[in-house]
Amino acid sequence: MWLRKLLYYPLSIALTIASPAPVVRGQPGGAPWLAIDSNFPDPSFLQAPDGRWYAFGTNGNNRRVQVAVSLDFHTWNLTDIEALPTLAPWETAIDHWAPDVIQRDDGRYVMYYSGEARSRLRHHCVGVAISASTSPLGPYIPNDEPLSCRLNDGGSIDPAGFRDPADGSRYVLFKLDGNSVGNGGDCNNGNPPILDTPIMLQPVEEDGFTLRGDAVEILHRVTEDGDGPLVEAPSLVFVGGMYYLFYSTHCYTDVLYDVRFATADSLGGPFEKGNESLVRTGEFNLTSPGGGTVWAGDEGPRILFHGFCGEEVRCTYAAELEIGDGDVRFV
Repeated sequence: MWLRKLLYYPLSIALTIASPAPVVRGQPGGAPWLAIDSNFPDPSFLQAPDGRWYAFGTNGNNRRVQVAVSLDFHTWNLTDIEALPTLAPWETAIDHWAPDVIQRDDGRYVMYYSGEARSRLRHHCVGVAISASTSPLGPYIPNDEPLSCRLNDGGSIDPAGFRDPADGSRYVLFKLDGNSVGNGGDCNNGNPPILDTPIMLQPVEEDGFTLRGDAVEILHRVTEDGDGPLVEAPSLVFVGGMYYLFYSTHCYTDVLYDVRFATADSLGGPFEKGNESLVRTGEFNLTSPGGGTVWAGDEGPRILFHGFCGEEVRCTYAAELEIGDGDVRFV
């Protein structure tokens, strides 16, 4: 999302991380470790039936949607695969951000991503693409219509799929990108009137994209909660009878950018925010960690997130988690 946010964030903000801390090069266990030593922002991931792990990242390395593969979650290999080789009629060829992939019951995969709307440049919609086969590597063929645009609210970005274990129903989370039409200042949303950037929850059918009712707001930016001028990058899991909603706040170019979480007893909330960051600048030699995706499968909870590892370069970091009783920590 570097190009995205430089276009409407002041350069002074972008340069706040011009001298990043050294990258983490530790071993798995007890702390995050460097997983992808390349520009691989906004990572999402899943474990396929073959046992392999597949990660997907924002456009970079001459790919519209990047793909990395791991046999054990610890060591990752960046592929040269272009997961999204074709475009939908509604989008331009730039800005394919924060892809997230889920598998349907029919074995095919659904990719959600943020793309620039042709009808309003520099604003974005949530697109949907379906795998041509039962391989998570794709290629993914985009639907002609986006899942959500909400351009009057600034656009829709940062999608994440979720299947509720309670009844098997499917949802897509996304952020309303109010700061993209903000009034300047921090993250283009620091000057009043401050615009909303809520996290939305959209019910969908089993195909992963047919809308089922209306989207509802489940998380808001609240200054008193320690939030910056936005909340974004949602990731939702269900563990031990409780819903855990992970998100990032502040500007991704700012050293204040971090990963946080909120909890709720029901899917619709209310979600109660934790008092502390899960991970933030300075911890484990990280700079501006954020954009995290959490997996809570049979092998235990784990996370991928990005952090600056060089000027304008965001590497991907990995960690194993312990989640329970309303708390989250690194194993």
